[in-house]
Amino acid sequence: MSVRRRTWVGLVAAVVVVLGVVTLVWFQPQKLFYDDRVDEGLPSAGAAPPTADGGVVTAAPPGPVDLAAGTFVSREHGTVGTARVVRLPDGQTVVRLEGFETSNGPALHVYLSQNPAAGEEGAFDDEFVDLGVLKGNVGDQNYPVPAGVEATGWVSVVIWCDRFDAAFGAADLQAVAMS
Repeated sequence: MSVRRRTWVGLVAAVVVVLGVVTLVWFQPQKLFYDDRVDEGLPSAGAAPPTADGGVVTAAPPGPVDLAAGTFVSREHGTVGTARVVRLPDGQTVVRLEGFETSNGPALHVYLSQNPAAGEEGAFDDEFVDLGVLKGNVGDQNYPVPAGVEATGWVSVVIWCDRFDAAFGAADLQAVAMS
């Protein structure tokens, strides 16, 4: 083999290797072959707060209260499960995913969005609150809503791929009737 031919073969091989590495790092196709399972319980009530006279309340604090809920619909990837907005006894609000399952992927986040689940793809990240990185693509999990954010003022919960600007799945939030 001539020197010129060896140089071209070496150059082509180097380009193929670089493209392979970039594909594995950027697209992360290997994630399609395994699940990240999370099984968190709903956060429980903390210790009873002290009373004004310094004593401790002996009655159990009220339990968590569902404020809104919705069922996931698939967008770019098959997604199932329920999204619940829950106010905990300590006043904190969390978005809880239950019976949840979607494809694994790179840079997945949980958003509260003003775009409905069946809305335009590009609108999910126009008006939104990022609740954080998706902990796992399978299982029950909790995402605290930041202080000062009224969780019931949002239209949907979205599993958003920040790398590719794509919704894996979304759930429209409907207020839960208080009894």
